[in-house]
Amino acid sequence: MPSSSVQYCPHMAPAARPRPLSAAAREELADLAGRLGEPLEREVVLDDVAFDPLTKRDRTGEVCMVVRRTNGRLLASIKTFYPRGAYRLPTGGIRADESIEAALLRETREETGLEVALRRYLAHLEYRAARGAEPVFHTFAFLLDETGGTLGVLDPDERIEGYSEVRAEDLPAMAERLRSISDERGEVGSWRSWGIFRAAVHVAVHEALARGAGRT
Repeated sequence: MPSSSVQYCPHMAPAARPRPLSAAAREELADLAGRLGEPLEREVVLDDVAFDPLTKRDRTGEVCMVVRRTNGRLLASIKTFYPRGAYRLPTGGIRADESIEAALLRETREETGLEVALRRYLAHLEYRAARGAEPVFHTFAFLLDETGGTLGVLDPDERIEGYSEVRAEDLPAMAERLRSISDERGEVGSWRSWGIFRAAVHVAVHEALARGAGRT
């Protein structure tokens, strides 16, 4: 699979631990692919895996909520502690006792307040510290259509500062902005490493949407 890489000297933060998919997760993903289409598969090799959320112990991976608003644009958000301008597609952690689909719907509701319909399974990204190593994190991206509700965060712990809307064709430029974040330490660890990690799903979602143009 194609890969991306970041050059970074690790600091004191603990490195992420291996997170191979469980048998239950593999079974659920096969069911989701059968219902919603086969995802784009990507392996992303990271030189630095000592930053949040890769180091969190309370999640097995995350969902990426590609929420398509009624005007056809995609929802992006920024949190209060992010570098300025670091809008991105929203993501949310999958709890250890939670299915991927349940996490997707729960996180979408908590972070956006919107009612949605699940449309497509877009992409599965596996992040590794080296090619051939066990994955240390997973991102599962899904396309959802807004069907109701009022945009607004329902869980204040999410610390969402604001929202924006982007066209699908804007995702590569958003990825480039995330990759260009300066190498400073912050609440997550290295913001540069975080930005490169976050950029990967935007590139994959853009490719998946382009491949599926015309599909619901």
